[in-house]
Amino acid sequence: MAALRGTLAGEVDTSERRRAEYSSDASNYRVVPAAVVFPRGDEDVAIALEFARDHGLPVTARGAGTSVAGNAIGSGLVLDFSRHMNRIVAIDPAARVATVQPGVVLSELQRAARPHGLRFGPDPSTQNRCTLGGMIGNNACGPRAVAWGRTSDTVRALRVLDGTGTERTLAAGLSAVPGLAEFSRANLAVLRTDLGRFDRQASGYGLEHLLPERGASAAKAFVGSEGTCGLLLDATVELVGVPAATVLTVLGYPDIATAADDVAAVLACAPIAVEGIDARLVDVVRAHRGLVPDLPRGGGWLFVETAGETTADALAVAQRLCRTAGAMDTRIVTDPGTAAALWRIRADGAGLAGRTPDGQPAWPGWEDAAVPPARLGAYLRDFAALTRDHGVDGLLYGHIGDGCIHVRLDLPITDAPRRFRAFLLDAAELVVRHGGSLSGEHGDGRARSELLSVMYSPAVLDVFAGYKALFDPGAVLNPGVLVAPRPIDADLRLAGLPRVRPSNGYAFAEDGGDVGVAVHRCVGVGKCRADGGFMCPSYLATRDEKDSTRGRARILQEVVRGALPWSSEAVAESLDLCLSCRACQKDCPAGVDMATYKSETLYRRYRHRLRPIDHYSLGWLPRWLSVAARLPRVVNALAGRAALRRAGLRAAGMDPRRNVPRLAQRSFRRIWRDMDEGALLAESSYAPEEPTAAGGSGEVMLWIDTFTDAFDPEIALAAARLLTTLGYRVRIPERRVCCGLTWISTGQLDGARARLRATLTALDEHVRSGGLVVGLEPSCTAVLRGDLTELLPDDPRAAPTAAAVRTLAEFLAEQPTWRPPTRTGQSVVVQPHCHQHAILGFDIDRQLLASMGVRVTEIIGCCGLAGNFGMQAGHYDISVAVAENGLLPALRAAGEDAILLADGFSCRTQAAALAGRQARHIAQFLSGR
Repeated sequence: MAALRGTLAGEVDTSERRRAEYSSDASNYRVVPAAVVFPRGDEDVAIALEFARDHGLPVTARGAGTSVAGNAIGSGLVLDFSRHMNRIVAIDPAARVATVQPGVVLSELQRAARPHGLRFGPDPSTQNRCTLGGMIGNNACGPRAVAWGRTSDTVRALRVLDGTGTERTLAAGLSAVPGLAEFSRANLAVLRTDLGRFDRQASGYGLEHLLPERGASAAKAFVGSEGTCGLLLDATVELVGVPAATVLTVLGYPDIATAADDVAAVLACAPIAVEGIDARLVDVVRAHRGLVPDLPRGGGWLFVETAGETTADALAVAQRLCRTAGAMDTRIVTDPGTAAALWRIRADGAGLAGRTPDGQPAWPGWEDAAVPPARLGAYLRDFAALTRDHGVDGLLYGHIGDGCIHVRLDLPITDAPRRFRAFLLDAAELVVRHGGSLSGEHGDGRARSELLSVMYSPAVLDVFAGYKALFDPGAVLNPGVLVAPRPIDADLRLAGLPRVRPSNGYAFAEDGGDVGVAVHRCVGVGKCRADGGFMCPSYLATRDEKDSTRGRARILQEVVRGALPWSSEAVAESLDLCLSCRACQKDCPAGVDMATYKSETLYRRYRHRLRPIDHYSLGWLPRWLSVAARLPRVVNALAGRAALRRAGLRAAGMDPRRNVPRLAQRSFRRIWRDMDEGALLAESSYAPEEPTAAGGSGEVMLWIDTFTDAFDPEIALAAARLLTTLGYRVRIPERRVCCGLTWISTGQLDGARARLRATLTALDEHVRSGGLVVGLEPSCTAVLRGDLTELLPDDPRAAPTAAAVRTLAEFLAEQPTWRPPTRTGQSVVVQPHCHQHAILGFDIDRQLLASMGVRVTEIIGCCGLAGNFGMQAGHYDISVAVAENGLLPALRAAGEDAILLADGFSCRTQAAALAGRQARHIAQFLSGR
């Protein structure tokens, strides 16, 4: 590979870690490549292909890696187009076309086209990370294909390198490929009778587009070839006009099969989207996300979007739909926010369907079969019987208007691959009996290519082989897919995985106490690669698969299968830039919890071994602060001397560019010791109210975390004053206790458990009497609400204590007579703490601020400091880059008059260090301080 590396402008990575990251895409399969190539342009693609041909290596093209059928994995060179070849070359609004490189993410094209009133028609649920190259490879569709067609319907021209390294421009007509016109004429009978029988017949090659009556388009026929015929260099695609107005109608039916029976009546109203969702999937969304918008009565629903020149026009169509459809109940939604919330149920389906309702892992082996819409109801009933017969289960959703159904099933891949194979063969025969297609939009890949012999005659398969040979006579491009396929039960990622029990670390209760099951929650849907949000802040800064939740999960999957040791440098590299922000625990549709996996990994690697110095300096920080708080003037003076500060930080394994936060002159515990209730009330701007304590107690325990105590005692004072004015007697733990957060984040789980046991002892009497515990620091509060029960699953005090913990906003919201002060017109920039977003939730804080009348700018994303992460040596630049994705631009845009609210100590520290802005806690804001 050294010769290839020396000739490319892009990168060639043969590291163990990188090859593992690219071994599975979003599929059930695992094929470790020889190298991953990141081409910077056309010349790099040509050089890589020539090198592969010379060395007998296959070549596989990859976009965002969201292919669920094993379409984008291979044993040779994997070319990732998403890193560098991701430019929108041109948009021509007059001609309504765009020219793009293969690595362009669909949502980026949509943003660029929107100012012109245009958009790309197909819109799969992965549109905020899938690439146009991948969409062309799989002939992607999405919910609005019923109106705007599939990707093949949009393609004008494709510039590709075929398997011989020859550049070809495919467009209308067949002359660009020698022999293609003759091939088409020789096979007219097969092309007319076996292919293109209905819109979602996606399995095999789309050679119906070669027919003269279908436009004889080499470009359209190439779409859906899954990288087996050429490597895309750029594409010219058609755009459509954005509807002036849309309305969402939800139709309720007894079940999803009955909903499918009604599709003809629905299509008669010319909708632009028709999606079906089963009640059990809605239940899973509700359990995972909380409340979902109200749905009409039913056990299955159709989401139908209608469009018009005005809202009134779209509404009129929706009302006609309600009258003519056979639904048992209906709801018309005109509010865009509510409509978006309903569509999110569908968008999250791919990940949330990764678990059956009883919590079993579910896999995409039979993910997107399609039948003609008129046959869909009957197919669904037969499919339900088939799954019962085979003892498998899954959650249904999909493009009902096109006859395409998505389902992930708890297939016995791990322990019974023969049963897995038997089910797929029976499922293939069933869909063929209904005149359908093995795949409706995701392609065949390794998951279904062998099954093409069930769907097609030998004559059709010979035509497929002849078509590929015109482009790739040496079978260099993505071998084992479509033509000469690999067996469907070969290279299964999950087959034969051993059970991996926790090593006295986390309980992994939701995964049956199996670390392997936990890390295999990642099914690769790639939401961690999407722009915006809290998840994977380091990926948003680096755009490197290594720094995505999925990339890290792939490495840990290699560990639990025994291919890598826990102590591997590949594992250390993979987890190094994980901020332990925990956003993936909430935002990943599959519920991957990388912060927990990182702690478990560090625990296994360093248990009974010497640790990095920062594990002692930062991991034991509460210990050092308890000493330093006794000598705050001395410590602050030493930290204020630049040379001493830099030397001390280096010695402690921290970045010398960091500031050291100043200790308060008196810790909160010392102030509290000298303060009585009368003094609290005297300094309060509120009048006392009658006590309304939950649980029948007039006392509330204020959890005093290490950071608030040592650095920001005024926050705890503000909270204590506020609680006292409500009529509560405020208590704090009698002795200094700690939640163990810094021990957890550095994987020192034995130490964390010891501190949590001491915490339970300190809180037990109060909790048993029915009292609540109010936390001020979100990360510490989240530990008490989440990690506590996972790290101490057998302690009977853990669950009641976790249930008694509240944030300040949650506690106030439970007080029926309390009203917040009015701050009408005040501009506020809010930085939610990542752990609050992930574990505690920010909705109540959001509602509280809205009730105060303030103008809120809410930062969506991590501050970048994330506890010990931003302080550790080697993380400073990434920490700043993460802050530039949310915090810093928001502060620059807000101006000096806006108040910055940040409950998290890390967030306040980062804002002060990088922007010179002092932030307030919600307790201070409520008290006017």
